[in-house]
Amino acid sequence: MIAVWQSYRNAFKNYLTLERSLADNSIEAYLRDVDKLREFLELDGHALTPFQVTEAHVMAYLKYLTDVGLSVHSQARMLSGLKAFYKYLLYENLIQTDPTHLIEGPRLGRKLPDTLSVPEIDDLLAAIDLSTPAGTRDRAMLEVLYSSGLRVSELLNLRLTNCFFDIGFIRILGKGSKVRLVPIGQEAIHYTRLYTEHIRNQLDITKEGEDVVFLNHRGKPLSRVFVFKMIKKLAAEAGIRKTIGPHTFRHSFATHLIEGGADLRAVQQMLGHESITTTEIYTHLDRDYLKQMMIDYHPRAKIKEPAVRRRQAQ
Repeated sequence: MIAVWQSYRNAFKNYLTLERSLADNSIEAYLRDVDKLREFLELDGHALTPFQVTEAHVMAYLKYLTDVGLSVHSQARMLSGLKAFYKYLLYENLIQTDPTHLIEGPRLGRKLPDTLSVPEIDDLLAAIDLSTPAGTRDRAMLEVLYSSGLRVSELLNLRLTNCFFDIGFIRILGKGSKVRLVPIGQEAIHYTRLYTEHIRNQLDITKEGEDVVFLNHRGKPLSRVFVFKMIKKLAAEAGIRKTIGPHTFRHSFATHLIEGGADLRAVQQMLGHESITTTEIYTHLDRDYLKQMMIDYHPRAKIKEPAVRRRQAQ
């Protein structure tokens, strides 16, 4: 039975790689989800092929995950992996019925992301010591994060050859190896040029850092941990008590754009979201602001005086 699972697991891997062009980490996560289901069925005494799995087996597996204390978010992700696997088998006409089709994932509470206000971002940037080479680099990095709404991995993988400052765009390799062009603001361009032209070119750059924009003092690419620690340190110095990280700048970028009236589809494209429903989480505008907009502009929002009273007033 294991050989059968392994055969279709490998075929599924090829499908994810060649047809869906997913990143290696995503592919491995999907394959682990398939492996975990097979292992559960074996432990439960069911020597089944992928084609013999029924909805009842998948439901029993999800109950097992709950019983062992797996979080609802992890359960939802693992179910998503199984759905992708069986959707592939259905697509290849290897099965007639998808055992996961009618199974809904656990209900997830939608937590709104933490954001920084514009004054808080100004305070945090002002805490950077620009008299040092590292300070200039850090200012450039945070300006790019906030200006273009990048993920931290996208920032650290930004290439010199993908920076088109003359036209105000950068090319980003995002999730699933998908490429997108993102606008970049003048402040971010200014500090990035300041760093690359006066600091970066003085480094003894290693081979792995040759085309990478942001490097450490040894000429090597920076790590995610470094960026997290740098932001945490600056937040403390700026007196910001929120728990923030690199992704906070991405959240703030999207929120401030939408609050300013930006089109949701445009923000979706800049963030590189596959689905617009992911972007919609950033529409959590301040309730008082929304209420005032309704009062100011909706024709039925204000209490109108009766015509008789208006005539009496005249």
